[in-house]
Amino acid sequence: MSNPFTGNVVADTTYFYANGVLKSDSLYNPATGTGSGHIEFDPGAQWLDSLNKRRSDITDYIRMRLGDGIVDVELDKEHYDMAINQALVKYRQRATNSVEESYAFLKLFPETQEIILPDVVMDVRAAYRRGIGSVSGTTASQFEPFASGYLNTYMLVAGRVGGLLNYELFVDYQKLAMRMFGGYLNFTFNKVTKKLTLIRKIPYVGANADPNGFEDVLLHLYNYKPDAMILNDPQSFPWVQEYAYSFAKLIVGEAREKYASLPGPQGGTQLNGATLKGEAKAEMEKLEQELKDFVDGSMPLGFVIG
Repeated sequence: MSNPFTGNVVADTTYFYANGVLKSDSLYNPATGTGSGHIEFDPGAQWLDSLNKRRSDITDYIRMRLGDGIVDVELDKEHYDMAINQALVKYRQRATNSVEESYAFLKLFPETQEIILPDVVMDVRAAYRRGIGSVSGTTASQFEPFASGYLNTYMLVAGRVGGLLNYELFVDYQKLAMRMFGGYLNFTFNKVTKKLTLIRKIPYVGANADPNGFEDVLLHLYNYKPDAMILNDPQSFPWVQEYAYSFAKLIVGEAREKYASLPGPQGGTQLNGATLKGEAKAEMEKLEQELKDFVDGSMPLGFVIG
């Protein structure tokens, strides 16, 4: 029996190809046969709405919720911007979803121990060197774990089962040597000035040295997510939108409370400033509690011992 609804079925090719395969973009470049570089956040990505569009959407949401067009809403553009900015400030202060874990390479220059990192860096967790010793190069002790694993598994113990014990013991030895002999750099980081101070003297290598020969270290970082990423996140955007609305309502309530009533016939007009302030404060407390309940997709704390 034929399907009577076959003619009404239309293949949606917006996100899928005709054969049902999901469409996706890739960093692969056919001309070079490789990827196009380091993985990084691209604010110009097609799937992201622009920051201005998202802020405009929140502004329209606030206006409509406050009844603009039906009643007079005493807010200017500066008030809407302030409400959105304060919502983002509160979100960054309270939500772990506002930060992300990342890694970045840092080049060490001779006789330089203080480095100013970008403003988006919130904290530096660790600084890893490639090897141990005073310099990085032919005179340093370097260890490539993947190459050593291949050598151990397929060459040193070829044709025999096992062989991973030697590799594991050597990796543990390397970690201990790095802790004892400078494989992990000691440092201090000022979260306000973003100044990273290395507790180590980088040796002088002479004048007009080639920067390509300087050592690179790997920084384990926590950095703020860009505003555009937070406002495009389907879990964090509703929270920011609601908090901005509540903050704007509080501003309107503050303004209307200065005049409890306006003179007019039959006793004048009573303003609802106190009511708006009470509702706004209750909504903001509720939203802050939602952050404690991780409704925005933030990760809760793990087990704390001690």
